[in-house]
Amino acid sequence: MSEQSLTPRDYLSQIDSLRQGIDDSFRDELVGEIYTHATMVTDATVTEKDKGPAWDEKLDWLLTHPIWGWPLMIFIFAGVFWLTVAGANVPSAFLAGLLIEEGGLREWMSEYIGWAMPAGLSYSLYELLHMLMAWVHSPVWLDSLLVDGVYLCVAWVVSVMLPPMAIFFPLFTLLEDLGYLPRIAFNMDPLFKKSGAHGKQALTMAMGFGCNAAGVTACRIIDSPREKLIAIITNNFMICNGRFPTVIAIGAIIASTQLGGGAWAGTVAALTVIAVVGIGVVVMFGVNFVLSRSVLRGQSSTFTLELPPYRKPAILRIIYTSLIDRTMFVLARACVVAAPAGIAIWAVANINVADHPIGLYIMNFLEPLGWLMGLSGVILLAYIIAIPANEIVVPTVVMLILLLPGMADTSLEAGRMVEVGNDQLAQLFAAQGWNLMTCVCFLTFVLLHNPCGTTIWTIWKETNSLKWTTVATLMPVVMGITACILIAATWRLLA
Repeated sequence: MSEQSLTPRDYLSQIDSLRQGIDDSFRDELVGEIYTHATMVTDATVTEKDKGPAWDEKLDWLLTHPIWGWPLMIFIFAGVFWLTVAGANVPSAFLAGLLIEEGGLREWMSEYIGWAMPAGLSYSLYELLHMLMAWVHSPVWLDSLLVDGVYLCVAWVVSVMLPPMAIFFPLFTLLEDLGYLPRIAFNMDPLFKKSGAHGKQALTMAMGFGCNAAGVTACRIIDSPREKLIAIITNNFMICNGRFPTVIAIGAIIASTQLGGGAWAGTVAALTVIAVVGIGVVVMFGVNFVLSRSVLRGQSSTFTLELPPYRKPAILRIIYTSLIDRTMFVLARACVVAAPAGIAIWAVANINVADHPIGLYIMNFLEPLGWLMGLSGVILLAYIIAIPANEIVVPTVVMLILLLPGMADTSLEAGRMVEVGNDQLAQLFAAQGWNLMTCVCFLTFVLLHNPCGTTIWTIWKETNSLKWTTVATLMPVVMGITACILIAATWRLLA
């Protein structure tokens, strides 16, 4: 057959047959030969004064070193996490006072600025909305539904979700603008290659620490549809900023109940976050390996990663990209999902059947499965109705505990989400008979459960597939239930 008579299909068939005889190292060897030849041409034609390695070459030697590159990478991201968690406390408290807490900003102004606000100005938007509903003579149930349900859920998501994202994404974008993120992909590419995934997943993984929905959107940078799908499905194993408060709270409870609290509380909470993050990364690689060799089997693609030069960051672009394109985009989706969920959260606590809230019946129904998992019906129901955002899991757990017989606490208002300190949360846990096993299983389920509503929506938008959206949603839940059952059974057997 002459070349002129060959059709495009014939060319593709020849390419496929040639590809069968090429191993995975061919492209790396080809690129290596190209660069070797380019170096030879440069050496033969260009004369340079011997000034020794440039500063960027020295920095690259350090940041991409097979030994020193990893601890430096971990140190940099640990610093980003610390700045995110520690730096979000003050603005989160400000937003909580402005939007939710009784007394408005009075406590915040007194603690952080030292000013005493006049009593007439000490109202949060939550209190003002209740006043407005009373002024228009709204029915009590409608007032409670709209303010304690819909508004409170959205306001909680904003106050807890916005500050961490507004800190993490600028820091992440700064690393991206400086040129460090490609170095991360360079360091982690061998691991992703061994797990059957794409090296660029290192970047989407890092983005997932800020928000899984943003991490899923970032998977667009992966050209291979198969490997892009793997990255989307496994991004949920990166615990986002929304899960940090829950992990920190459980870590503080472990320190309080097992070590007597004190100076150990902060250290144990920090180590708990690091442990959960590390386990999540290991699980992600494991699921990558399984998916790439089963339902998403296929030939791994390769890419040539050319490390860009270090650049001076463009501050205005960083602010716009991080706050508008990422933070506000994700927050808007979260609020849209949170509004109807507020109705469900209000309903389980305020609609009664036979003088008992319907949430009590659901918790009792879920209790056998909860016990089997080392958890309780309270925690399982909290995760079901707190799907819109991981940030509201703990306040939802507190709300549901107060519905249980004998758990009415006059210092806490029942029927709505409530925020309590770690010491009071530990007391509520202890009153339920929850112990160290419960905390360990709780942390396991924090890591292995369904994506939040915003992430599920984003997965649907990115894949346009009900099948893969369902897989990405249910697979972590099945893994979490199985892991918790195994942990609880082993714990009880050895106890």
